[in-house]
Amino acid sequence: MRHRLRLIALIAVAAAGLAGLAAAQTAGKLGVINSQEILERSAEGKRVQAELQAAEKKHIDDLARLDDQIKQLQNRLSTQRLTLTVEAAAGLQADIQRKQTERQRAAEDAARAMRELQGRTMERIQNELIPLIEQARKDLGLELMFDLAKPGVVYFDPALDVTAEIIKRYDAMKAAPPAKK
Repeated sequence: MRHRLRLIALIAVAAAGLAGLAAAQTAGKLGVINSQEILERSAEGKRVQAELQAAEKKHIDDLARLDDQIKQLQNRLSTQRLTLTVEAAAGLQADIQRKQTERQRAAEDAARAMRELQGRTMERIQNELIPLIEQARKDLGLELMFDLAKPGVVYFDPALDVTAEIIKRYDAMKAAPPAKK
């Protein structure tokens, strides 16, 4: 019973806090951006996408060259199998294995390099956009900014944060003596 009363009290406190937050949100103006659209339609976004695609194409071409080298070695082994000595065939098979290992490592390195390049590029663009978003928010009198492409809030007016109020009420609820039956 005591547990049930505490749960009801906690729900009531949370509901009161959420009602306060809802009232604060409805009183203010909300703004929405779409960072994916900014990346796709802005001149800088298009330039960056072309840069990333060029880097990816270079990696793909490098891997294709290694694939061709592996195929050539495999073709040589299959066409000359009957005329090669056992040692020569084993050496050629070892060369194929080394090239395959080299190709696997190159693919892993290329993937890592692309992730790092994308991360650095996106971080740079984000750092360039944040002041613009903040200025637009101020100019338009917005209190809350959401990004459609990502979960969460891009910016919020600290006056909307009711966390301290919820903490105060929760602490008060916990400090109050338990209700008697």
